[in-house]
Amino acid sequence: MRSLGTALGAGVLLVVLAACATSTPVGPGDSGPTLTTSAEPTSPSPEPEFESPVPPGGKEVPKGRLDATNVPEGTPTTVWTEGDGATLGVIAQEGGCGKASVEIAEQNAQVVKVVLVETTPADEQVCTMDIRYPPLTAKLDAPLGDRQVVLTTRQDKK
Repeated sequence: MRSLGTALGAGVLLVVLAACATSTPVGPGDSGPTLTTSAEPTSPSPEPEFESPVPPGGKEVPKGRLDATNVPEGTPTTVWTEGDGATLGVIAQEGGCGKASVEIAEQNAQVVKVVLVETTPADEQVCTMDIRYPPLTAKLDAPLGDRQVVLTTRQDKK
């Protein structure tokens, strides 16, 4: 008799749980949340999207005069000049606790070497997981003219 009561109790519990798990609306006109799924997996865009990284009045450096072969994939590579051409602008990448900066490593009659630097704290910290793309500028000794621009990156700890 005791096992019959246990079996009946388990059966009632099973019916109640099954009733709660249905997706049928309870009230008239009441519809629950709808979950839609896609059979096609989505993949993120390989490069960040920028509407217009070159500021008004800036002149983009043609891709033929830009060497970004030493820049990690996905890093922005837009470079421009401002004013008389002696101010060089770039889009940098920083994230979390990192801070972006730009350095002119070398400049001569043929080439301007630009280093995009991300400096992160030396001690471990809790940081956000966001990525930011700040525009930065650096002053050249002379207008860029027809010189080649070589981009590289570096990670520093401070």
